[in-house]
Amino acid sequence: MSEFNTSDFMNPMMTQTWSNGRHEVRCVKVIAETHDVTTFTFGMNQPVLFFFKPGQFVTLELEIDGERVMRSYTIASSPSIPYSFSITVKRVSGGKVSNWLHDNLKSGDQIAVHGPVGQFNCMDFPSEKILLLSGGVGITPVMSMARWWFDTDSEVDIVFAHSARSPRDIIYSRELEYMSSRVDNFQMHLICESTGIGQAWNGYRGYLNYHMLSLIAPDFMTREVFCCGPAPYMKAVKLMLQGVGFDMDRYHEESFGETPVADVALAEKHADAAEVENLQPKEMVHVSFTEAGQSVAVALGTNLNEAANEAGVNIAKACGVGICGACRVKVISGDFEMAQNGGISEEEIEQGYVLSCCTNVTGDIEIDY
Repeated sequence: MSEFNTSDFMNPMMTQTWSNGRHEVRCVKVIAETHDVTTFTFGMNQPVLFFFKPGQFVTLELEIDGERVMRSYTIASSPSIPYSFSITVKRVSGGKVSNWLHDNLKSGDQIAVHGPVGQFNCMDFPSEKILLLSGGVGITPVMSMARWWFDTDSEVDIVFAHSARSPRDIIYSRELEYMSSRVDNFQMHLICESTGIGQAWNGYRGYLNYHMLSLIAPDFMTREVFCCGPAPYMKAVKLMLQGVGFDMDRYHEESFGETPVADVALAEKHADAAEVENLQPKEMVHVSFTEAGQSVAVALGTNLNEAANEAGVNIAKACGVGICGACRVKVISGDFEMAQNGGISEEEIEQGYVLSCCTNVTGDIEIDY
C-alpha cells in the first residue's frame, strides 16, 4: 500500500465547489414525505461540494411539453451534507411543474439547475436565539437552517414552530422529533389546523396566534425570527409581531412560488448559452464494457460513471468522491484522466485500475467490467 498523502485528501483542485450558474445534476433519490409532498435529492457524478447558505434556493430548468420552464425551489437539505442537495415539493392542483416533478422525475434522471441564490438565509443574520416559523411546504428553508445548526452541534437556542393542515400533512415529522429528542437547545412545536376522523393529535390546534406563540416561545421578543409559508400565513405572522412591538429589523421572511424575475433572466441567459454550446459538434469517444457486453459513444471528457449509466452498466459505488474505492474498475486499454482522493493505491493504479467516480474518458477506452 502506498503512503497516503493527507494534502491530497479532499484537495480543492480535485473536488469542485458549487457556484452560482448552470449545472447538470442527476436525481439520486426520490422520497415520499407525505401523501402529496416528495423530496428529490440531486448529486453529480464527479466530486462537487454543494456549498450554500441555509435558506437559499435553486432554479430548476425543465422541458415540459416542448417548452422550457424555470421554477425556483428552496434547498431543504443542509450544506453540512455537502455532496448532494435536496428540494421538497408539494403537489399542487393544476401546478404545471409540481405535478410534472411528481409524475416524471425519477432516480437516474438528469436535469439542469441554476443557483444557489437568495437573501433569506441564516448565515447573514447570526443570532444566539432563533425562532423558526413555517406553514405548509414553507418548512423547507427553515428546515435547512435547523439541519445546519443540528449537524454542526451549534449552541444556538432554536424554537421551531410549524403549522400544518392536519397531522398527515406534517413534513419531516419523524426527523423533527428525532432532532428535538437529541439536543436541549432545539424545541419543536407542531400546530395542526384540524384533525381527520380517527386521527390522534395531542399538539396545538388551530392557527398560530399571540397567545399560542407566548406559550411556545415566551421570550420571542428577544429572538431573531425566520418565517416562510403561504402569503396569508406570513401576513398574519407579520401583523401579529408588529402589533406587539416586535423589532421588525429582526424579522426575515421568504415567500415561495414564481421564480424572481431577475433570477429568471439570469437563468435564461445561462440556459441559452448552454443551448448554443450543445448545438456545437462534439468530439465523441467509444467506451466498451467487456464483461457486460455493452458499449456507448459519449462526449470527450465524460465521467466514466456517467458513461456506464448511459450504457446501462451499473458500477458498484459508495462515496462517489474517490475515497472508498468501491467503484474500482480495470482499464484494458484507452485514455483517461483520474483525480482521486486516496481511495486507490499506487500498486492498483500500476495494474490498470481506476476509480470510475472520478475518472474522465479522454479517448476510446475498454473497461474490464
